[in-house]
Amino acid sequence: MTATHAPDFPHGLHWLNAAPIALRSLEGSAVALAFVDPASAWCMQRLADLAVLQRRYPGRLQVLVLAVPRFDVHRDPVAVLKRLRRHGVSFPVVHDVDWHVWQRFEIESWPTIVLIDAKGRMVDRIVGTPGIGALEAAIATLCDPLPEPLEDTRRAETHPEPRLPLRFPTGLVATADRLYVADSGHHQILECTHAGRVLRRFGNGTADALDGEAELASFCRPNGLSLLRESLFVADTGNHLLRRINLRSGEVQTMLGNRRAAMPSEGPIRALRDVSLPSPVALVAGNSHVHVTLAGDNRIWTWNQAEGLGMLECRAGSGQMGQRDGAGILASFAQPSGLAQVQQALYVADTLASSIRGVQLRGDLTQTLVGQGLWEFGDADGQRQQAQLQAPEALALDPDSPLLWIADTGNGCIRSLRLGGGVVSKLDLRKLAGPAGVAAFGGKLWISETDAHAVLCLDLASNTLTQVPIDA
Repeated sequence: MTATHAPDFPHGLHWLNAAPIALRSLEGSAVALAFVDPASAWCMQRLADLAVLQRRYPGRLQVLVLAVPRFDVHRDPVAVLKRLRRHGVSFPVVHDVDWHVWQRFEIESWPTIVLIDAKGRMVDRIVGTPGIGALEAAIATLCDPLPEPLEDTRRAETHPEPRLPLRFPTGLVATADRLYVADSGHHQILECTHAGRVLRRFGNGTADALDGEAELASFCRPNGLSLLRESLFVADTGNHLLRRINLRSGEVQTMLGNRRAAMPSEGPIRALRDVSLPSPVALVAGNSHVHVTLAGDNRIWTWNQAEGLGMLECRAGSGQMGQRDGAGILASFAQPSGLAQVQQALYVADTLASSIRGVQLRGDLTQTLVGQGLWEFGDADGQRQQAQLQAPEALALDPDSPLLWIADTGNGCIRSLRLGGGVVSKLDLRKLAGPAGVAAFGGKLWISETDAHAVLCLDLASNTLTQVPIDA
């Protein structure tokens, strides 16, 4: 693109976690303006790439985030900041709630990175997520000629999240006497009693991908959990890995993945560390297979381990973002997240489509159960054809009745979908802060109130909601 001087920001912008910053004050450094949708996994991956590059060029690269909401929930500045912090984002954030900066910089899609040189000129823009390579090369061109700064000029966040036992909990598994929690913001998995006493923690609290004993291993923003006998499977989202915890020994093992966000390929697996798994969020483990939703790939995959190292199969999705029904790759998804299984049927929380989808494993036929279209969302109960959700992120099957529990994250509530009858109903609870995990067992519903850093327990018979006092 032709280098032109970057326009100033409009007056009156809401800075969420920093004092207002004028672009002209950053001259002398390269600047990356990241226009993102807070709900988008691809946008969060792009911000993770920028964090890597800023650590490489401390003081020479300044990153500013322009949060431009797709969903109504992200017109709330608190919800936006929670969402970004949940993904480890600590850059200065501007809430471009009315899209004024978007229009001034003539942005057309999320994510877009506008690069500004040390003289304040816009010299490049990187659209989408074509891998870190193009972004890395463009930033190196701007930063390499700049002198090393005397000190790191990254800004500390204002009003950081409180220090609490949990930090952005997500995935849950409940059994007769145990509760497993993905303590995503602390990069660990907790094994608790139902009363909240922590029995074991898996992960040392640092964002890394080390295997080994419970206290030495590490995760990075783990999410979905699936229990199969003495093995707890983990969707290690930030590492782009599938992990397994041996509950007998406490050992953590990487099962599949190479920590790269590249697109996977179908076929026989020759080496487990050769497989790319962009942003796995939820999984269901069986005797010889693991089904997994890849939010960074818009597809549902199955790792079939019947022979050798197994086979990787795309069960549903073209890879292109959309909401289309059909068989196999004729279907399309928009950031599939939550996952549940009943016999030969998978149920998927399709987050950016605000939909619940069903995938029949015999024939791989995808059908939309709840949802009006890719850009349609709302807050409505009723027959599934008319009901509306907003950015749902997690699912759980009730073991005692034909109900699918839905963490309707954007609406701050829990809903049920009656399987067969198709009626969607909201639980009569207070508004929840970003619920992104749900599990059902023994007449109780366990809920991750993610943005409040809490796990809740709902007694379904009495409709009594209590917080689990986890003492992590």
